[in-house]
Amino acid sequence: MTQAGAPIDWRDMTAAQRDVAYSPSQALPDGDLMPYLRAYATDSAAAHAAHAYQTISYGDKPSNTVDLFHPTSDTPAPLHIFIHGGYWQALSKRDSTFPASGLLAQGSAFAAVDYTLAPHATLDQIVAECISAVTTLFEQADTLGIDPSSITLSGSSAGAHLVAMTCLGLPPHYKPKAAILLSGVYDLEPLLSTTIAEPLHMTLAIAQANSPVLKELSLFPPTLLAFGEVEPSEFKRQSRAFATLLPNAQCVEIKSRNHFDIVYDLSNASDLATRITEISNG
Repeated sequence: MTQAGAPIDWRDMTAAQRDVAYSPSQALPDGDLMPYLRAYATDSAAAHAAHAYQTISYGDKPSNTVDLFHPTSDTPAPLHIFIHGGYWQALSKRDSTFPASGLLAQGSAFAAVDYTLAPHATLDQIVAECISAVTTLFEQADTLGIDPSSITLSGSSAGAHLVAMTCLGLPPHYKPKAAILLSGVYDLEPLLSTTIAEPLHMTLAIAQANSPVLKELSLFPPTLLAFGEVEPSEFKRQSRAFATLLPNAQCVEIKSRNHFDIVYDLSNASDLATRITEISNG
């Protein structure tokens, strides 16, 4: 029996309650996520306008592309790869390049990954696309002026899930220096029967096959998990639970940040950005 005031175990929630528990905008004071989405688009457009970049294809679909920003450097640069969120059915690389300016200033290249969104792709296909995108960047590292031994992967929300699955699915000779997982979902079973899962046609088998918590994790790269203070409790619980399963992980709550603005701490002067630099250079 759940004690008074204690969080409800997701297994004791109805599908409607799980819909709310996994709706990150519910934690916002006004419940409005649109200002954040507009900021992503505006700030990413500014990064595209301010910096030269190249678009790299990793597959046959129009969505199978990566935008790569490279710093001015005579030596191979470290690379930070970002996979966007949107519950596997929204956003794109064009909303995801705002961290580029800060990382370029630090001497790091930055890549934003695009992938096919549900319902036009299954979750298995989306994961496979992300693995293919990152594999392509490893394969072409020398040509692209990238140091393959200094590649860091990061993602937010569903993007954090995709980063985790990508780390598990990469060829063994391609190992990221670190994984940065922001406000992710690593056990997909609580999403079953919710409106979130409908466009994905998610079954128990699909959820289990794509849940990092159920995988062999002994070779997982060093990991920094973070979530905002203003965040639904299920996202905090999932991050903490996944951290306990990983061989080398830190898990931190970022004061005053929420599910949507924590991504800005990837490349600014924040404590989280300092931790990212430390684990990426470790």
